[in-house]
Amino acid sequence: MHRIDADVLIPGRGSPLRDGCVVIDGPTLGYVGPASGAPPTPGATVVHLPAVMPGMWDCHAHFMGALRPDLATLATTAPALLAMRAAKDAEVALNAGITSVRDVGGFGIWVARAVEEGTLVGPSVYGAGAVLSPTGGHADLHMYPVDWVCDLADRVGILRQCDGVPECLRAVRLQLRDGARLIKICASGGVMSEIDHPVHQQFGDDELRAIVEEAAMADRVVAAHCHGKPGIMAALRAGVRTIEHGTYLDEEAADAMCELGAILVPTRHIVEEFLATGAASGLPDYAQRKLAAIAETHAASITLAHERGVRIASGTDIGLSGRTAPARWGQNGREPGHLVAAGLSPLEAIEAATATAPATLGPQAPTSGLLEAGYDADVLGLAADPTVDVSVLAEPSKITHVWRAGALVKGPGATV
Repeated sequence: MHRIDADVLIPGRGSPLRDGCVVIDGPTLGYVGPASGAPPTPGATVVHLPAVMPGMWDCHAHFMGALRPDLATLATTAPALLAMRAAKDAEVALNAGITSVRDVGGFGIWVARAVEEGTLVGPSVYGAGAVLSPTGGHADLHMYPVDWVCDLADRVGILRQCDGVPECLRAVRLQLRDGARLIKICASGGVMSEIDHPVHQQFGDDELRAIVEEAAMADRVVAAHCHGKPGIMAALRAGVRTIEHGTYLDEEAADAMCELGAILVPTRHIVEEFLATGAASGLPDYAQRKLAAIAETHAASITLAHERGVRIASGTDIGLSGRTAPARWGQNGREPGHLVAAGLSPLEAIEAATATAPATLGPQAPTSGLLEAGYDADVLGLAADPTVDVSVLAEPSKITHVWRAGALVKGPGATV
């Protein structure tokens, strides 16, 4: 049993509580409230911290083990090596205060299994398996012969192409067969793909509906990569749960999201990181050009979405491994700061990274993201109050304690 007394307790949703207390009783929270009202905790390990809050989620990330921001390298690197790097990334994420990850294309399904069986120390991972797109779409590698790319889908399982309703249904079923907790599709072109345009819609309406309906039969939701408005609106008509990126979202699209209860995962970190690192990032020239074209519009869309009342969840689009790569694992806590820059308050940004985040999984959502009795005991102890300075969340060194499922995994006395 652990007892955490904190100068400020941030529940994830709602106002902070001064002189709060959290009691961790096994994998769930036993008590959350004023320290003065806490039950007796004989034998508990007691710690006093400046601030305590729920563990953070990254709702858009990729355990794919790449060292450079060039998807072509996925075809030239042994899958076993990619997976080993991804395993290390899980440990790095946990150290940065990320206790849950929605992996929207990568080895997340397998990372999750390793964490669950105790082989690997890492966050709870909810994997989508392969990213699905039509041939020539965002989840295609345009620089290689199409037969090579189809073979890669079977060997590595990160990207998969499907055309027409029957192939789309089979692609969904293949991900479910592996244990996917959600389905990820490309409803528009993207930045990291060579030929397609970010504005153009991908998949027809019939294909999108088929994917969403097939996933729903297994209580899974669909996350839709969308930059352009045509793809955003088509994805919403089909019933997707989340819009990823949302670059060209406008008032009509924002209002439709509110009406349908869809959630925006804007992933501003990836844009800011590559803008800051420029040519040194290793981003291919075609991707640099696309990024420059969308950057300002993307920032404005986040502000607009917030002003129109769209629910926002925090996600980074991080997918690179190692200690020096841009947009690498361990930087996940920077996204709340970008959300604040877009107009959210620090409390709203924290809510996007905690209480709102599980809803991006629909029926697969765990009881997570809040400091509330009965919720998962995923808890962060912080060196300072992030509602005063949200950049605290961006610095792993200021996240002094991490409890995941009730076990102390970072901090003095950590058991793993």
